[in-house]
Amino acid sequence: MRRSIRSTLAALALVTATLGHAHPEVGAIPSDDLGHDRDGHDVRVSSLHGKVVIVSFWASWCGYCRKELPVLAALQKLKGTTDLQVVGVNHDDDYAAFKDLRNRWKNLDIILTYDPPDGRIGKPYDIKSLPFMVMIGRDGRIAHVYTGYDENMLDTIMSDVDDLLAQPAPRAPTATASQPASS
Repeated sequence: MRRSIRSTLAALALVTATLGHAHPEVGAIPSDDLGHDRDGHDVRVSSLHGKVVIVSFWASWCGYCRKELPVLAALQKLKGTTDLQVVGVNHDDDYAAFKDLRNRWKNLDIILTYDPPDGRIGKPYDIKSLPFMVMIGRDGRIAHVYTGYDENMLDTIMSDVDDLLAQPAPRAPTATASQPASS
């Protein structure tokens, strides 16, 4: 009996530790690499600094993901690319299925990238289920993480996007004139 309780407590501690690190923490700096766009250019979080960035991990076999991306594309169109950029990263999927959907969705005003079989793009996010979304604030830090959500979260997600867009963009560093040292 004592061994059973000890085993159960050890298993619970392991599950709790795993759940505590299920995804990057709010306030953390996200992984920079988001793959390559349709033209083969690198897509990097750092190159989008100053914008609100929505990174949605999706797959062709995820029904809600296939509904979500056109909604995010409509949001991108409504808000424009000056302040917002949506990046859809195809994760845990067949490349042919990704290419087929990317070709069908060629008019969506979002960046679509592919996470290769080694999962190098998704690994830093420790994705356990889809859909999986990370919102990155204008400061380049993770502001919100959503996993396994559905239509019921849409109002909350849209409200969070609006709140992030309402925050001022960080100022670009300004050069300061050298001051002579005082003696």
